[in-house]
Amino acid sequence: MFDLLIRGGTVVLPGTDGVAADIAVRQGRIAAVLAPGEAAEARETLDARGLHVLPGAIDAHLHLGSGKDISRPRVPEDAARETAAAAAGGVTTFIPYWLAADPFEADFEECVAVTEAGARIDFGYHLIISTEAQLAGLPRYVRDYGVSSFKLFMNNRGGEGKRLGLPDIDDGFLLRLCEAIAAHDAVLCPHPENIEAAWVLRDRVMAADPEGRGGLAAWNASRPPFVEADAVQRVGMFCRETGTRLHVVHISSAAALRAALRARDQGTAISIETCPHYLTHDVTSAIGDVGKINPPLREASDRAALWQGVLDGGVDTIGTDHVHRDISAKQGGIWKASPGCPGLQSLLPVMLSEGHHRRGLRLGRLAEITATNPARAMGLGARKGRIAPGLDADLALIDLAAETLVRREDQHSSAGYSIYEGETQRGRVQHTLVRGRFVLRHGKLVDGAVGTGRYQRRAM
Repeated sequence: MFDLLIRGGTVVLPGTDGVAADIAVRQGRIAAVLAPGEAAEARETLDARGLHVLPGAIDAHLHLGSGKDISRPRVPEDAARETAAAAAGGVTTFIPYWLAADPFEADFEECVAVTEAGARIDFGYHLIISTEAQLAGLPRYVRDYGVSSFKLFMNNRGGEGKRLGLPDIDDGFLLRLCEAIAAHDAVLCPHPENIEAAWVLRDRVMAADPEGRGGLAAWNASRPPFVEADAVQRVGMFCRETGTRLHVVHISSAAALRAALRARDQGTAISIETCPHYLTHDVTSAIGDVGKINPPLREASDRAALWQGVLDGGVDTIGTDHVHRDISAKQGGIWKASPGCPGLQSLLPVMLSEGHHRRGLRLGRLAEITATNPARAMGLGARKGRIAPGLDADLALIDLAAETLVRREDQHSSAGYSIYEGETQRGRVQHTLVRGRFVLRHGKLVDGAVGTGRYQRRAM
């Protein structure tokens, strides 16, 4: 007897763009993939006719905090709000970046407990390493906490990290971090920018445009693509020399993508991530200062290059870089506005609408870059990221033809807005299941799902 049968759907199995199949779930895992209509008994049956069944998305890049603070959740409601947005976007697991200047040992169990108390979906944590004490604790973070990914802000020099409460680092610290990560079979996730060059350019642009009338174009000019590409090629060399796995995050430009691909060709073990907003927006977009993100939105030619990477395999994963600060953080003009935007609720809808429908992105490829590849890159591949017997029953059931008008009042994140407001997206998440349990059903959040998400220990 199975717990759940999903009947009549088109299932995106590994290596396919969708085949007719039924899925049987028992004790939170995929027990069997059955031929359509194959005899089986279950306590519950879901009619999936007309729907495509994808592996639940894994968002390996976001920020989960409290209020305007994006360092870590403080109360269960913080996790409840953002995992609601995730469930609506077809996301079944996410991995936020935990930002702190203190060693993580003091707060790790409390942070996980707070997150579990509110989470509707499963989660992990990347740890941002910025201090000697944190670097010394890395072996324990891997061994005792099951953390397999660590971030470094390469731009935290000359006091740049003060706004985040972090100290400066240098390339010697980067080298030692790479060595520690390699020794403990983990992965480095650096924020890549040459901040010294960015300071020079920022001062020039701000002197010419102190009021920020240039908007998104001015922000791009203050931190242009070569600033990003230079850091990518530099960290690629460090990782190649030390044998460190590298996951280069939020690639925003053609130049940075080329640098990452060159590092791969030269032997760096690298996976490459971009974000939906870099695929859908550029410096000409009408959203104005709301679109201030770091790295900046780029030119239309950069968008085209990133889409080509998504389509041809150059780009490995899609991460939202979700930031839940509300719209008031965007006030004060381009120089004062806070960077970042929400993206969890729009992850699969954007990739379906702009990728599959508009650009012919195959569903099998979509499943790879939103689920399979991030699972493998982040140490979850043994139990998540694919539809296969024995893996967690993390599923997103999609109505490919359904259209949705994006409205502010429908957003679940505490950000309360979307950069896609007013757009009609084609491809709607109808059901989201985490370990065989509905967290979104018929497009509506399941209230009882709050507090059922679980921390995921990870190993490469």
